[in-house]
Amino acid sequence: MQIDDYQVTAAVRSGRLVLDELHTMYFEESGDPLGRPVVYLHGGPGAGMEPSLRRLHDPQAYRLVMFDQRGCGKSTPVGELRNNTTQHLVDDIERLREHLGIDRWIVSGGSWGSTLALAYAQAHPRRCEALVLRGIWLGSIPEMQWFEGGLRYFYPDVWEQTVGHLRADQSADWFESLNDRILDADPAVSGPAAVLKSRYEWLSCSANPSAEDLAAIDAELTPEYCIPYQRIGAHYRRHHFFLAPNQLLDGVPAIRHIQGFIVNGRLDVVCPPVTAFELKKAWPEAQLELVPQAGHFSTEPGIQSALLRVMESLK
Repeated sequence: MQIDDYQVTAAVRSGRLVLDELHTMYFEESGDPLGRPVVYLHGGPGAGMEPSLRRLHDPQAYRLVMFDQRGCGKSTPVGELRNNTTQHLVDDIERLREHLGIDRWIVSGGSWGSTLALAYAQAHPRRCEALVLRGIWLGSIPEMQWFEGGLRYFYPDVWEQTVGHLRADQSADWFESLNDRILDADPAVSGPAAVLKSRYEWLSCSANPSAEDLAAIDAELTPEYCIPYQRIGAHYRRHHFFLAPNQLLDGVPAIRHIQGFIVNGRLDVVCPPVTAFELKKAWPEAQLELVPQAGHFSTEPGIQSALLRVMESLK
C-alpha cells in the first residue's frame, strides 16, 4: 500500500462536546462508522487537528476520530488557559470515548500528541488496543533545555534569526522572556513574539525544507494563528507540562501489555531520537522505527510511509 492510495477524506460527522462550564470540544470523525476506532491526538501543546493524517488510515477499515484540544482550533474558547492541564486533556479523551460509544480504541499521536497518548494510556490502559506514537516527547527538563539551546548546533541560521548572537547558556532566560511577551494581553506585544517562537519551531522541524515549504510556513504563521497556539504552549512549559519528573517512563509498566509502535525521524532535532530510544528501552515489547533522512513533520514522506505501514498492519 502506498501513501497516495488513500485520499484525505472529508469528515462524515462533526460535533461539539461540552467539557465544563468554560470549555467545549470540537471533534470530527471520518472513515467507516463501523470500522476499527482510532483517536488521533494532535501536537503542540496548542496546535490543532491535522486532517492530512486521514490519508494514513484506510477509510474502509478505520473509524478515525480527531479533535481540537482545549483552547485549540475550533474548540472554544480559543487560547483559554483556565482549566487547561494535561489531566484535563486526559479526562477529555475519556469523555469523548464515552460520548461516541466506543469501548476500546487505537490511540495515536505525534510530538506533544505522543506525550498525551502515553498519559492517557497509563491512566486508562483497558481502553487502549494499541499505541501509535510519532516524534516522542516526554516533557522532561533535558528535552526543554535541548529545545531552548541545542537546536542552534543544527540550525544556526534559524537560531540567529530568532535570538541573534545569544550564547546557549543564556537561552533559557531569553525564552522565558519570550514567553512573557507571548502571554501578554496586548496583541501588539504577543503577536510578534508568538510568530517568532512558532517560526523557530517550524523551521527546525523539517530535515530538508523546500522553498515552497518555507513560503508556506511564512504564509501560515499569522498572529491570529500563533497567539493562541503559543499561549497554550507557554502555559504548559511553565508548568512542566503538568507532569511529575520521569512520570511517563515510570508509568510504562502499566501499558507494556498494549501493542506499541514508535516512529521517530533519525534527523528529528525537535524531538531527538534518543527520547524514542529511551521509551523503547523502558518498553521492550514496543516496535521502534527510526526513519532515515526524516525530521519531525508528520508530512515527511518517510514518516508517512512508516505510519502507513503500522496502520495497515493493525487493520
